[in-house]
Amino acid sequence: MSKGLLGRPTSRREILRGVSLGTAAAFLAGCAAPGTAPLMAQDLYNLYLAQVAASTKPPRSTSIQPALRIPDVPLEMKIGQMLMLGFRGAHIGDDPDLERNLRDQYVGSVVLFDLDLGTTVRSKRNIESPEQLKELTADLQSLARLPLLISIDQEGGIINRLKESYGFPATESHASLGQRNDPDYTRERATAMAKTLADVGINLNLAPVVDVAVNPFSPIIARVERSFSADPQVVAEQAAAFIDGHHAQNVLCTLKHFPGHGSALGDTHLGFVDVTHTWGEGELTPYRHLIAKGKVDAIMTAHIFNAKLDPDLPATLSPAIITGLLREQLGYDGVVISDDIQMRAITERFTLEKAFELAILAGVDIIAIANNVTYTGAVADRFVNTVLQLVERGVISESRIDASYRRIMTLKGLHQA
Repeated sequence: MSKGLLGRPTSRREILRGVSLGTAAAFLAGCAAPGTAPLMAQDLYNLYLAQVAASTKPPRSTSIQPALRIPDVPLEMKIGQMLMLGFRGAHIGDDPDLERNLRDQYVGSVVLFDLDLGTTVRSKRNIESPEQLKELTADLQSLARLPLLISIDQEGGIINRLKESYGFPATESHASLGQRNDPDYTRERATAMAKTLADVGINLNLAPVVDVAVNPFSPIIARVERSFSADPQVVAEQAAAFIDGHHAQNVLCTLKHFPGHGSALGDTHLGFVDVTHTWGEGELTPYRHLIAKGKVDAIMTAHIFNAKLDPDLPATLSPAIITGLLREQLGYDGVVISDDIQMRAITERFTLEKAFELAILAGVDIIAIANNVTYTGAVADRFVNTVLQLVERGVISESRIDASYRRIMTLKGLHQA
């Protein structure tokens, strides 16, 4: 390890900090959304090599670089890419920790909300108007070390962060689209929705919901019009049209909530939810259909407990469900995103540190921390430091981190065929 300007060893993190923000911004200018000219992985790789050349330590070799031309980067950056972070404020500078999270901890994804639920009186959080939001997303990209996934829950209907009152177009719920059951109409409405997202710099929609409305009274799915149908095939067809509309505007989609939340009697935001006696195999049909058709960009987990699938752990933390069922049985090798890890279904039974560990070991690639109902500016530090320690102790292998990094970089377009 080389000596730095202060006479002490220069860490890998400090080498990356030395990369010019101006240079990074130039790379990012053409990469605000999928489908535009992607950030050149080879350019980033060459930039990293130039930084390392000043030291006496050669760059580490990596098993994924020759195949995907993804640059070898510090372990800290790979871990940072595995975090999806919520933050406060409609403008850069409103959240005193955000710039540090993006620049020094290499956070790879953010999630936007219109309301801040962590205050006594609900107030606006990240969204005020189309003009403000477009400026915010551009500023976020300019601070990031690699192109950000900028995400939002824009399902339509009730679950709608870009409301008409902020100056955005009206949307329709999944239930409304499913009742009409016209894929061409759904595709048209989804295209319009995705254009709104793309216009303000959002490149990942945390939708569609592919939960089957098994329980018409499910408080967090059917009762709030988040399911297309009680018929799994209709759900699959409607979701495919929804995804096609988004892809037409170069916006990525996320299927949720695996392996199925539609039979639940409770809400995982509020606590433990057991679907052991209500869940059925038919809830996997939309996933089978969409994976087989190659339409899946990312999949979000559910925090539900199902003893038939895993007698000990909720889905998000379960190797049997995430690796065994989703990856091995259904053949999915794309990005898996956790539902908000701060939901009470998780935090009532596990510390955040244990949840980070178990989710990564289960096969989750991106840990979502909405940082909304419970807010802390130090949560990104907590995540990065926890995972670094787990790798150093051998609890999580560096190859496991590399696998998630590869998937995330591929989703971002940072690869060469």
